[in-house]
Amino acid sequence: MRYINTLHEGETIREVFLCKGKRVAETRNGKPYDNLRLQDKTGTLDGKIWDPNSQGIADYDEMDFIEVVGDVTSYNGALQLNIKQLRIAGEGEYDPADYMPTSEKSVDGMYEELMGYVQAVGNPYLKKALEFYFVDNSEFISGFKGHSAAKTVHHGFAGGLLEHTLSVVKMCDYFAGAYHIFNKDLLYTAALFHDIGKTKELSAFPENDYTDDGQLLGHIVIGVEMITDAIRTIPDFPPVLANELKHCIVAHHGELEFGSPKKPALAEALALNMADCTDAKFQTLTEVFKDRDNNEWTGYNRLFESNLRKTTMGK
Repeated sequence: MRYINTLHEGETIREVFLCKGKRVAETRNGKPYDNLRLQDKTGTLDGKIWDPNSQGIADYDEMDFIEVVGDVTSYNGALQLNIKQLRIAGEGEYDPADYMPTSEKSVDGMYEELMGYVQAVGNPYLKKALEFYFVDNSEFISGFKGHSAAKTVHHGFAGGLLEHTLSVVKMCDYFAGAYHIFNKDLLYTAALFHDIGKTKELSAFPENDYTDDGQLLGHIVIGVEMITDAIRTIPDFPPVLANELKHCIVAHHGELEFGSPKKPALAEALALNMADCTDAKFQTLTEVFKDRDNNEWTGYNRLFESNLRKTTMGK
């Protein structure tokens, strides 16, 4: 199989891809064409079918696995595929695992490390809340391990939610060691819980798209509801502690315009916001810089409001 990250301009290929997106558009002359987003585990590639009514183009839909024949070209500095032929691929012609972007780190290893932080929580109420999901709920554990942390922006791959959560917990661990103003148990618990709502906000791969709950509520509200479900099972859970934990979740985006219902009012909430933002931004940079030369400018990036490039590496 030829993966997307190995393609070069000027090649003609015949390959199976996941049709992650399909949109009908028009040329400047008013002629309809199909605009596709093709995916495998190494990334995505724009595809164009300039003559959708051609005999070589079979009927297809989003989320179909399709075999395409086409020419690899370049447009505005990005590769795209001009598709000449297309058919639906049969089940035995592809392995679904080849089409799901996956964390480069060991999922089981990351989860074992994450469990070390769960076990480090000394408060019995917070620990029971964590164990409700991370120890006792096999369905949640399976979904959490395989989930992404986002549709596109950062950690948008299987295992991404786990990788992001572990990174955030580690940063919070550093904060707690460097500044003695934190309730360490609360900070660990908030970091472990901060994005659990994404297991319901986004559908599983290969779709990895917003669910109805995700569109209507978002992962912050969903996460608070999930934490409330756990707390209800724990007798005599202190109400003040419950509200402090929930506040950390509702404030972890930091600003109202970024989707947080409240701005941070606790040190733990502020630390969580900074850890979450830091990991999201640096992972985004990691993905932006991937497979780029050191001297190659990436163009204006809306998230960073800047044109970016890698640092020149000395030898």
